[in-house]
Amino acid sequence: MLALAVALTGAVWALLVVMAPMDAMQGPIQKILYVHVPTAFAAYAAFATTAVAGAFYLWREDEAFDRLALSAAEVGVVLCTLVLVTGPIWAKGTWGRWWSWDPRLTVTLLLWFIYLAYILLRSFTEGSERTARFAAVYGIVGLLAVPLNYLAIDLFGGRAIHPENLSRGSLGEGMGAPFAAGIVAALVAFAYLTCLRFQLEGLRALAARRASLGPP
Repeated sequence: MLALAVALTGAVWALLVVMAPMDAMQGPIQKILYVHVPTAFAAYAAFATTAVAGAFYLWREDEAFDRLALSAAEVGVVLCTLVLVTGPIWAKGTWGRWWSWDPRLTVTLLLWFIYLAYILLRSFTEGSERTARFAAVYGIVGLLAVPLNYLAIDLFGGRAIHPENLSRGSLGEGMGAPFAAGIVAALVAFAYLTCLRFQLEGLRALAARRASLGPP
């Protein structure tokens, strides 16, 4: 059912992007923002899920929450990577260069490194309860980079060349629907991918427990 929702929302998203008017100043390159911005929102949701699941793990000491935190973080890093790929493509067509140490770009890169480190920590110290607790705290603290990323333009506006946050009235006519559909589609895709990864992680944990018991 969730896979069908991903397909339907993705199809609506693509249709609206094709039908959306072209920006008079930026031209066709502007349409990549219909992927870039929704993917960023989905990455925020992924990292928030990691933090919340980590908090529940510390509270309940249930391995399922630990697996959910890891699954969401992995999906979040993939989404954040997509943000870091689509952003420079748009920047090259708009600013004439692939990268600028703009505050939001810099914090986005920092966010990517924070959760990549989270995944590497888990992969190098697999199966340790102490590591799981440390990772839970790390995931909660790492979430602070999300509001910092979102507010980077307001906090460092004097040095920012990145477009401002989406707000009512800031989009041209016909552009709001593709962004809204894109955010919904990206969030549904995040939920679907996280569920798949969570199920795989559960199967891996079950296989590890059976292996530890030895042959029957």
